[in-house]
Amino acid sequence: MKEAYLVLADGTVFPGRSFGAPVDSVGELVFTTGVCGYLETLTDPSYAGQIVMQTFPLIGNYGVISPDFEGKSAVRGYVVREVCDDPSNFRCEGALRDYLTAQGIPAIAGVDTRALTRLIRKQGVINAAIRHSLPSKQDLAEIQSYIVSGVVNQVTCAASQVYPAQGEKRFSVALIDYGAKRNIIRELTRRGCEVTVVPATAAAEEIFALRPDGVMLSNGPGDPAENVFCIEQIKKLLGKLPLFGICLGHQLTALAAGGKTEKMKFGHRGANQPVKDLQTGRTWITSQNHGYAVVSDSLPMGQVRFVNANDNTCEGIDYPDLQAFTTQFHPEACAGPKDTGFLFDRFCKLMGGDGHAEG
Repeated sequence: MKEAYLVLADGTVFPGRSFGAPVDSVGELVFTTGVCGYLETLTDPSYAGQIVMQTFPLIGNYGVISPDFEGKSAVRGYVVREVCDDPSNFRCEGALRDYLTAQGIPAIAGVDTRALTRLIRKQGVINAAIRHSLPSKQDLAEIQSYIVSGVVNQVTCAASQVYPAQGEKRFSVALIDYGAKRNIIRELTRRGCEVTVVPATAAAEEIFALRPDGVMLSNGPGDPAENVFCIEQIKKLLGKLPLFGICLGHQLTALAAGGKTEKMKFGHRGANQPVKDLQTGRTWITSQNHGYAVVSDSLPMGQVRFVNANDNTCEGIDYPDLQAFTTQFHPEACAGPKDTGFLFDRFCKLMGGDGHAEG
């Protein structure tokens, strides 16, 4: 493997070995704590604009398995401690390095990811670059000025697409795609929902024209507050149709309801985030991927339902007067814990059904 360098915005350089595409890239460096599920991480559109670092030290041991993809990869780069060159799994279709090269994604191995994680936890997320030669002063200026912006339009679908219900059709759901993971669609269709996925650019009037029984707002990347058009459309939808928002959909709904969001120091990314249900007192283990959070005390309407058990940040809101509820975490969790899949049943009940999942 050829030499490569992870260059931080403050000028710190971590040497390593290139194992992806031989291109340079700049992004916001974030870490995820998942022990497995690196394929789902790499294909999660919510990582658009970011260089993703895995805290688990060995990545790639089961290779590439395309049925596990959650979307089109949008990461700006990939950082690991050690990469497995000889994967072993009966479903394996190839090595991770070949996938990354084909996708044009630069990657670096041999980096002290433990030291990097400690640095990010102390200082917060930081811009970085993957370079294949030592950086210059001009490189540092480019890294320091980088901003994650306009990423929802980069990852949303180009046109509407319909996914039929598994078994008998019980509901019609409009899923607004801000960077939707495929498992959201699977969780809905297996509950008898016909899902029409529409682009983030769709106006509320287009949603109403579909005559859906409910609206699903997907996960997605970036700063929620910059999506002014999307927020305005949600304002028109709230109270008119049953609505369920996940991750970015949760944040956009809070903004549409008059609340505020803020950037977190280093975010929540991993499959072991504890979330407390304030209504029942029960704590659930959840999968998460976000760098922004809703400011709980900024909400003029709605009730905070879930909070993070580690830092008490907002994890979910109920809007009983508007037939809506949202979660910051991923109840579809693929890969990850399945503890909170019942929230899709709750959405079905809100649309007038029993929420029973087929299969």
